[in-house]
Amino acid sequence: MDAADTAALAAALTEEQQEIRRTLRDLLTERAGPRENREATATPEGYDTGLWARMSGTLGLAGLALPEEYGGVGCGPAELALACEETGRALAPSPLLATAVLAAPLIAALGTPAQRAELLPRVADGSLTCALAVPGGSLALALGLTGDNASECWSGGGRAGGVQARAVDGGWRLYGEAAQVLDGHSAGLLIVAAHAGGFARSRTLLFLVRTGAEAEAGDPAAPGPVRQEGAGQAAPRLVRTRRTTLDLTRTQATVELRDAEAELLGEEPADILGALAATGRTAAVMLAAEAVGAARAALDRTIDHVGSREQFGRPVGSFQAVKHRLADLYVQVEAARSLTYCAAREPGPGPESGPLALAHALEALRATAGESIQLHGGIGFTWEHEAHLFFKRAASDELLFGPARRLRARAAERTGLFGEVAA
Repeated sequence: MDAADTAALAAALTEEQQEIRRTLRDLLTERAGPRENREATATPEGYDTGLWARMSGTLGLAGLALPEEYGGVGCGPAELALACEETGRALAPSPLLATAVLAAPLIAALGTPAQRAELLPRVADGSLTCALAVPGGSLALALGLTGDNASECWSGGGRAGGVQARAVDGGWRLYGEAAQVLDGHSAGLLIVAAHAGGFARSRTLLFLVRTGAEAEAGDPAAPGPVRQEGAGQAAPRLVRTRRTTLDLTRTQATVELRDAEAELLGEEPADILGALAATGRTAAVMLAAEAVGAARAALDRTIDHVGSREQFGRPVGSFQAVKHRLADLYVQVEAARSLTYCAAREPGPGPESGPLALAHALEALRATAGESIQLHGGIGFTWEHEAHLFFKRAASDELLFGPARRLRARAAERTGLFGEVAA
């Protein structure tokens, strides 16, 4: 970021926001370099617990957008987007997305007063990490980003598959499987989307599954199962298996529920699908901020490389063709940043601004990461160089939350761009 960029951005931020950015960037520069990130992803948790303790406890990032009555900071989406941009810039593995962006808003929106009073303070101080588990690997659809989440197909439709819930002795039991659960192998609390009521009265509900702290840690260098609730028995009720992922900095797990004990989140009736869609719109802004941070970091690294790498007796960056490519990337990344912070502003300009900002940010990250590898030459995609990490983040995010064309198509449906306004 050059001096003009820094001055323009500083003028648009409050003093508090500038302090959040500066403090977090200094911490991540110290603790989340490429070598530190690789070491962190090789741990059983998949992230640096010491760094997370400082991010959540000292800086208060986990509770940045939570109300002060629950131990949060009481800031808005813009401040949380700043934090996500910095973690994206460093590609720092952490539970911030799964806990503060996906799970905490659902607890705040749907939880009973007792559930909010018990869980949110622990989320705010970083002592409790959470994960949102939806069946079928349909996280983007469940959050209403790429389609109408009122369609029951994403959670099983009350038929075989998905996760089924049944009432037992005043409580609930869950049976089924959820894949691609972000931080699902290490989270202390799972929020599981499940069907209840059978086929005729089928409805989607959210349940709390407490994993406890007694999980059996496997080989820290390799994914594997974490068994709980009867780990010494032949058939444990909860099995969480960390999976090998394309993006090592964003861990995923498969969660198997075998009559696992659960607690209903909130009370019936509740607008579960509406709460998921609202969480999805906010999550889209935070994901866009992450992608913008990663794209700008990749661009800065590429500019530094072509400025020092010489070919035919002159820096590679002095060639006009290279300058044009970098200028195009710069415009794309800065446009994505503008859209992201426009979407994060309160009150927001519209319900579809988040998904549209995410679509543009994903494309900017993919283009920048691809050009970064090209301009770094043969070293760019090797394990020893960090350029491939940005490319894998771009591909992984598109697989999980996109693709960009579906984000735009859903936004067009919701705004009635090509016909009637969709639900």
